[in-house]
Amino acid sequence: MKVLFTTNIPSPYRVDFFNELGKKCELTVLFESNEDKSRDKKWYSDEFTNFKGIFMKGIKVGDADALSLQVIKYLSLKKYDLIVIGAYHTPSGMLAIQYMKLRNIPFLLNIDGGIKQEESKIKHKIKQYFISSAEGWLSTGKLTNDYLKYYGACSEKIYVYPFTSIKESNVLKKPVSIEEKTEIRKKLGIKEEKMVLSVGQFIYRKGYDVLLNASKDFEKNVGVYIVGGKPTSEYIQMRTDMKLTNVYFIDFLNKLELSDYYKAADVFVLPTREDIWGLVVNEALAYGLPVITTNRCVAGTELIKELVGEIIEVNDVQGLSKGIIKVLSDENYTDSSKCIEIANKYTIEKMAESHYKIFESYRINY
Repeated sequence: MKVLFTTNIPSPYRVDFFNELGKKCELTVLFESNEDKSRDKKWYSDEFTNFKGIFMKGIKVGDADALSLQVIKYLSLKKYDLIVIGAYHTPSGMLAIQYMKLRNIPFLLNIDGGIKQEESKIKHKIKQYFISSAEGWLSTGKLTNDYLKYYGACSEKIYVYPFTSIKESNVLKKPVSIEEKTEIRKKLGIKEEKMVLSVGQFIYRKGYDVLLNASKDFEKNVGVYIVGGKPTSEYIQMRTDMKLTNVYFIDFLNKLELSDYYKAADVFVLPTREDIWGLVVNEALAYGLPVITTNRCVAGTELIKELVGEIIEVNDVQGLSKGIIKVLSDENYTDSSKCIEIANKYTIEKMAESHYKIFESYRINY
């Protein structure tokens, strides 16, 4: 089966997924750009081992997207058995959809996640036009299904797949022992008895101001470690003003370096104001960590079950504080084995397998 997949940038988890999917079909991937200006350059991957990756020439729009007229020459079912649009919101993605709509070329729309929100009628109509133009939709779960249907997708043609950034080999076989945690903390220079971890960019949407405010309630034996590059001057000032000597901002870490922080932690927190998925939730669960996140994080609503963590309201400082204290003070409140069990259902291998089965089903039924 020859498959054409379009996306914006070669993010590492996408490349891992494409390499796995490329074992099952003859895969060509069109990239709009080779970088996201808001990301550290060490973040990208160019190991295209099992698929053909093509970087299109175009006009850069924003940090990661581009308008490339080149996309048109690839959009043909004479060249490919199936076409998947993986970034419908970009200029190149919208151009591709419009072109295929005019020429009655069927395609699948792949989406990481989505949350319904208030918006102008014009914006709603535009999104509805492009999303509803697909012949079928690949979704990450119930919340995303609702999002797609809100914009005109047919529920009978929505296919659900497990979205993730982790491979089977990244999921721990068993929870980290107390002895191992202690050794890793010594290596990292972590002196506190309890450790709260968060990973993400230092931007308003991630809600780190909420976590900093919640940290005022913690004992000094609780360390809060936020990994995400260079903190903003606002966050540095907040930490100073609130005398949060047990809050640490950590620069960008590669996957191996970050692994130690996950293993050292007791709980993972993502106080996001909105994440259309939130891949760090998958990563934390893979290390057996309970997760506390908000009801505006799609990964949280899909993956966080009993004994695995807490879902709180957005901007709820008290709720976040109480949730973290509850998890840290009661060893029986969460189950690391349950976290690992859920992570095992969401791996790159299962994601690729699910996509291929969807492709086969779609081709038979179309």
